[in-house]
Amino acid sequence: MSLFERLFQLQQHGTTVRTELLAGVTTFLTMSYIVFVNPEILGTTGMDAGAVFVATCLAAALGSTVMALAANFPVGMAPGMGLNAFFAFTVVGAAGLPWQQALAAVFISGLVFLVLSLTGVRAWLVSGIPASLRSAIVAGIGLFLAIIALQKSGVIIGNEDTLVALGPLNTAPPLLALAGFLLIAVLEARRVRGAILIGILAVTGAGWALGDVQYQGLVSLPPSLAPTFLQLDLPGLLHHDGGAPLAVLLQVVLVFVLVEVFDATGTLYGVVGRAGLLKLPGGQKRFGRALLADSTAIVTGSLLGTSSTTAFAESASGVQVGGRTGLTALVVAGLFLAALLFSPLASMVPSYATAPALLFVAGLMLRELVEVDWSDLTESVPAALCALAMPFTYSIANGLAFGFIAYAVLKAGTGRWRDVHPAVWLVAVLFALRYALEA
Repeated sequence: MSLFERLFQLQQHGTTVRTELLAGVTTFLTMSYIVFVNPEILGTTGMDAGAVFVATCLAAALGSTVMALAANFPVGMAPGMGLNAFFAFTVVGAAGLPWQQALAAVFISGLVFLVLSLTGVRAWLVSGIPASLRSAIVAGIGLFLAIIALQKSGVIIGNEDTLVALGPLNTAPPLLALAGFLLIAVLEARRVRGAILIGILAVTGAGWALGDVQYQGLVSLPPSLAPTFLQLDLPGLLHHDGGAPLAVLLQVVLVFVLVEVFDATGTLYGVVGRAGLLKLPGGQKRFGRALLADSTAIVTGSLLGTSSTTAFAESASGVQVGGRTGLTALVVAGLFLAALLFSPLASMVPSYATAPALLFVAGLMLRELVEVDWSDLTESVPAALCALAMPFTYSIANGLAFGFIAYAVLKAGTGRWRDVHPAVWLVAVLFALRYALEA
């Protein structure tokens, strides 16, 4: 019996080493854009972009390895989209926390996430949040990513009278960003593997041809991880005088935990469900180990110097070509380690080249709105408030607060308070407490 057979039970899952290798490469190509996008987003906080690049690759490799060996699931892991935007633009940008304290908040949320997974509270939370709010959260984060992408690429600009306006489309950055978005969409529609990665590289190449991007090489030894490694400032975060106020700390940790719970759990259910793995003997037990794996990855990622690590929905692409075991995830981990050698390429990528990726991912996330019951105002109004508040207040936290509080109030106000799960009441009260402490 081969080593791979002993570790991953390939025959039992009806797969082969060749199929798993192909699935791993496919999954990596569809999610590898994160090694360019994550340093760009977190770099806006003052973090060293080279160190974030290394932390992103290492967190993805470690998380995917744990998923492979602990749960034997074909799920790749990496720092999550949406969570990195919340980290950069809300926690650091709006709340004003230093990035070191923001990393400490990620660390705390990972520990909370781990406790919730071990005690079963995570499953209670997921089952208690109504489908309309879960869908609105995903769509709202998509809208938040969209406005960030449009702003960073210059497609929209600030305006004193209308708040936002169309940017100068006679300049290269917004035109290249829009062209990159259309290229990604066309390639995805034609089922080309790695469409997002190709779009990022194509726009970067066009920027270089126009003289806007300086060529710095393709391959070199990885940058130092030292600027972000173990730089989280836990004492500073928890010290009330010089650290975060209690309201800010409550908001940050609560939002991190909620988004991690819904994002990671929903992705895992979707990917492994599509692969038919939950129906196999021991499937539910393996799913429990997968929940612990992503909780552990969050804690590890904060120590390395990146925002929350989570299961990637793009793993479904590997499942589509036959990936059924952890060998797929192990291949993903190996390729993220290999990506460490391409730091010069990552440092060349301008913000208008990563913007098309953000915008395309945002569009995919908006599909969740079809799951909202628009005929029931007590479901649709909170969902709409949740999704709309995120981009228009530039805060995922405010969107969650609007959605949960509105849901509880509308249900209670129409005499349907029994329809509100205790988990919704709990979250609504915590957000209300956060605003009260902030007042």
